[in-house]
Amino acid sequence: MTTDSTLRFGAQTDEVTSLLRIVNLVRTGEATTRPEIGKVTGLGRGVVSQRVDQAISIGFLGDGDFGASSGGRAPRTLRFRSEQGRIIICALGAAHIRVGITALDGDVIDHAHRTWDIAQGPVKTINAVMSLVDDVLRKHPEVPVWGVVVGLPGPVDFATGQPVAPPIMPGWNGFDVRTPFEERFNAPVWVDNDSNLLALGERARRRDSLTDLIYCKIGSGVGAGLLSKGRIHRGANGAAGDIGHVRVSDSDVPCRCGKVGCLEAVAGGWALVRDAEQAIKDGVATSLAGRTKKGALNLEDITLAAQAGDSLAIGLIQKSAHVAGETISALVNMFNPGVIVIGGAIASAGEVFLAEVRQRVYELSLPLATRDLTITLSVNDEREPLRGGAELAREQLFDITFPRWFADGHPSPEREAVPA
Repeated sequence: MTTDSTLRFGAQTDEVTSLLRIVNLVRTGEATTRPEIGKVTGLGRGVVSQRVDQAISIGFLGDGDFGASSGGRAPRTLRFRSEQGRIIICALGAAHIRVGITALDGDVIDHAHRTWDIAQGPVKTINAVMSLVDDVLRKHPEVPVWGVVVGLPGPVDFATGQPVAPPIMPGWNGFDVRTPFEERFNAPVWVDNDSNLLALGERARRRDSLTDLIYCKIGSGVGAGLLSKGRIHRGANGAAGDIGHVRVSDSDVPCRCGKVGCLEAVAGGWALVRDAEQAIKDGVATSLAGRTKKGALNLEDITLAAQAGDSLAIGLIQKSAHVAGETISALVNMFNPGVIVIGGAIASAGEVFLAEVRQRVYELSLPLATRDLTITLSVNDEREPLRGGAELAREQLFDITFPRWFADGHPSPEREAVPA
């Protein structure tokens, strides 16, 4: 790519602004021919031609196919050169690591997965993540990395990229997750809660940039990603949506966070496993008893047993849904979403879980807040957090930090601003 010194940030502001807009119009598909760009921007034909040529010379745009003719010569379309960079996404869970690479348009090129206990700590975990990323990158042509996103199963201060007292992540509190990835890939890095990535992945899947949506993830733990008009609502410090540690009324069950009565300690996957194991010890008849002879139970065992009609498993799933529905109803009253998506391992329980959540939400929420509300299960695609991570990176790169690094033709850690 070439760099035109006249396009440096702070010089010829109107020119830079129009260039940025033209690139984003083509990137989003809002305008893909020179006549369309002129119509949307109000710029003259000569100015549009000049700006497009500059965007092509820098490397952002390229010529595409010919578009439909309106009577004269068919105009040539423009395309955003999404192949010029890669986005790396690392989605970490309590018991797994999933990584992927995408093009700049968010398309997942490749991904890989391995089991992993995040309680092994940040240094070992990040080394394992790097190794898995290297394995994926090795299979593809070398292309510059434009951004890295790391999703964590715990509270994250988005501005610093540091986990804050994550209950299931010993040794991670205040750890500088961002720097090792910046040094390894020489690219800007964003660290966020995994539920936020899932919410953004749902936004991408629905192709609804203005959606009001709650993504409620119930796996080993419990969390929620909140989208307001398509934007993640993180709150003042990144704690918004951390519903796993909301107090459940009349519960004094100890939680892994050190408090008692948390939603996660009653409705989370580890809580259901705990209760199932206790029921088996107490002699309750269940198909899960045979599973414990083969090894430790997990949430998937319980959801599969519930689908097969096991009464203990069904009761545990319904109990989880009952208390989760109460907490979700409070979010509905305060946040008034149009869609609630239930995801995580619990989603495989299907209607056994979903029907109880729906009932509690409609019982406890205001009529106006539920009038147009849809409550549904996630598609349970393992690439969801990868697509969500790509959405986060693209949003940060092209909506927030673009003006600072546009003239360089590619981002770098030095050009990244404090995240908005």
